[in-house]
Amino acid sequence: MTVTPLGIPRRLLECTVDGEPARVPEGSTVLDACRAAGKDIPTLCQGDTLRPKNACRVCVVEVEGSRTLVPACSRTAEPGMEVRTDTERARHSRKIVLELLASSVDLSTTPRAAEWIKEYEAKPDRFGPDAARVNEQPRIDNELYVRDYGKCILCYKCVDACGDQWQNSFAISVAGRGFDARIAVEHDAPLTDSACVYCGNCVEVCPTGALAPKTEFDMRAAGTWDESRQTRTSTVCAYCGVGCTLTLHVQDNEIVKVTSPHDNPVTHGNLCIKGRFGYQHVQNRG
Repeated sequence: MTVTPLGIPRRLLECTVDGEPARVPEGSTVLDACRAAGKDIPTLCQGDTLRPKNACRVCVVEVEGSRTLVPACSRTAEPGMEVRTDTERARHSRKIVLELLASSVDLSTTPRAAEWIKEYEAKPDRFGPDAARVNEQPRIDNELYVRDYGKCILCYKCVDACGDQWQNSFAISVAGRGFDARIAVEHDAPLTDSACVYCGNCVEVCPTGALAPKTEFDMRAAGTWDESRQTRTSTVCAYCGVGCTLTLHVQDNEIVKVTSPHDNPVTHGNLCIKGRFGYQHVQNRG
């Protein structure tokens, strides 16, 4: 889907990425400039529908004149800025971050994590089995989505999506400090006793699968989840007149998940409980 932005066009600025010129609109980030130059920068906490949080630090790059590595996802690109994405210093930093993350949480359902670990020759095992941050079973307290904190990297994207950036339900927050920090609802209660409205927008932005639709969780547990066999079909939600665009993920003639395009001007990837989870009535049950 192509979205035409409205408003006053922004002027283009020119910077340099790995010695090659890159032009991006004013207000763009260094990550935008890197992507415009065709550079593949790893990201986890960055979200295209959320303000940068600077939590994971796998996107760090070198900027001429900067004493420290800078997070590409939040640093604003400036005219004449010289960016280097593949220096020994940047690669070593990404390697260490990936080792720390992969040694403390389960990244098995994090897209591209295994690829990045291989690319940067990270060795998470060197920290030993005691590095695991959370040792608990997934929380299954409703029929819509599962919370598996053993996969949570504390990127805070779910907090932002549930809070003032999108849903304004404020059901999710951070409990504890330091090594005891964790994502939780009020008083660490079950979701059914919280302010959660089950929109699933936190699930949409989670980069690791710590929050996942229960259908996906169950299919992964059964070994039947296979994205290569899934088709995606765009449609419009029939529940109300807002006109939210839905993307139906279908496997073996069954809807297994519903998402919404992040570039859609109506939803920006967000849905309500009906749009994201209320698809059972259209299933072909024979």
